[in-house]
Amino acid sequence: MGEINISILLASVIAGAAPILLATLGETVTEKSGIINLSLDGSIILSAMAGFVIALKTGSVVAGFLAGAMIGGLVAATVAFFSISLKQSQVAVGFVLTLMARDLAYFIGSPYSRVQGPQVGPSPIPFLEGIPYLGEIIFRHSIPVYLSLVMIGLVWWYLYRTPYGLRLRSVGEHPEASYARGINPKRVQMLYAVCGGLLVGLAGATFSLCIKPGWGQPQGAEGTGWIALALVIFGGWNPLRAALGAYLFAFLQVMSIYFQGWVPSVPAQVFQVAPFPLMILILVIISFAQKESILRWSEDRPIVRALLKTFTGTAPRALGRQQNT
Repeated sequence: MGEINISILLASVIAGAAPILLATLGETVTEKSGIINLSLDGSIILSAMAGFVIALKTGSVVAGFLAGAMIGGLVAATVAFFSISLKQSQVAVGFVLTLMARDLAYFIGSPYSRVQGPQVGPSPIPFLEGIPYLGEIIFRHSIPVYLSLVMIGLVWWYLYRTPYGLRLRSVGEHPEASYARGINPKRVQMLYAVCGGLLVGLAGATFSLCIKPGWGQPQGAEGTGWIALALVIFGGWNPLRAALGAYLFAFLQVMSIYFQGWVPSVPAQVFQVAPFPLMILILVIISFAQKESILRWSEDRPIVRALLKTFTGTAPRALGRQQNT
């Protein structure tokens, strides 16, 4: 059994979590405004394809990331438009779009499957990369990975420390009251649906230009959107806790690689899919912890109550609801 290099393990977790973290933060912003975007999985795959193809054709990874972000924003805007303007079910529209975007990505991207193209390399930060242990873990990554780290604090600060974030949260909680205060809920929801979609699109481009360079079928990003949706719930619609969930999932993925070497008698496919049911199991546990009987039982147990409070959260009250304002 091989030994684990902790620095390499943690660095791999931070790098591997970047795309799912960007998608999770984007969906957190969107759902905070009251919109559910179930198109994430297809949007990530389509953005991954578009980002790689545009970067290949233009020779510019920047153009690829912009293309990926635009695709993510466009898909999210479609969900918001059908929901806000046409009063259609957010769940139904999002589910149809994720299937359509996925199939469209495979169809359009077929000629570019397994083609070598540009990719983003590591960009070590001068001086900081030389810090023992910490430098190797945090400061020797690519720019998209740095962006994912910065976005954790930025999204939290925006949501909870700015008047714009307060306006966003008020629309997600009570759009009618927001409208009475002079806020246009439809405009706010459309804006933040697109903003969240831009981050989801960046997540797709990060896959094909950074984490798993290239395009193919399957791409390796399949299922990421569903996990991102689950992580929003895991995080209680709080970006900091959602980020913790993204790193937990990435840790499970990285450890599955080690387990393949430690237990060669078990098929590799078992370890590859293991993080997904484990994440679902964690969500089931969180759902169980939110039951009234469990909460009453924890009232006389301060440590248990504090732990439950840390890992539970309440969805925005207007989430998924059709607005009349």
